[in-house]
Amino acid sequence: MRDTGDELREHEVRTALLGLLAEVGTVTATEAAARLGHSSGLCSFHLRQLARHGHIEEAPHHGGRARPWRLRRHHPDAGAPTEEQFGDLARGLEDESWQRWLAQRDQAPAEWRRDEAFSAIAYLTPEEMNRVADTVRRALAPYQAREQRPLARPDGARPVALITRLFPLLSQPDSGADGGDTPRTGT
Repeated sequence: MRDTGDELREHEVRTALLGLLAEVGTVTATEAAARLGHSSGLCSFHLRQLARHGHIEEAPHHGGRARPWRLRRHHPDAGAPTEEQFGDLARGLEDESWQRWLAQRDQAPAEWRRDEAFSAIAYLTPEEMNRVADTVRRALAPYQAREQRPLARPDGARPVALITRLFPLLSQPDSGADGGDTPRTGT
């Protein structure tokens, strides 16, 4: 059985690589290592794994040893655009991490066995929804540098998944079509 710490690190590295590719377009293992603070060998391994699973592909390059990678390009008739597929992949990784947490939280140190999962429904306009998202991003901003700067992390700090999804709830077919009705929830 694999050490859950190894799985968590693999997930973190791959998620960071996908995020970096979404941000900069193309990256080599050496460039990713410099940006993410990992070894180029580790980044190279995970870039190849992401390619093996169809998430990224080699970008065109002009000879040399440099091997740039990019998010996988899809034919226009193949469905959703790359950005949407990246979002689907990120949500899948988030869901996988959540399920792993639920299955293994009893193995965590006692002070880490509690989570802060919550959900809420609020009636918002599109502009208000954007403001809520911006507020959450600003609240998290002071902690994000710690990913790249390990010395900035306080003693006892561990990676914590911070996931926020804001989306409009769609009305059920038998409720009104204006979206203003109270959404139905399943039990």
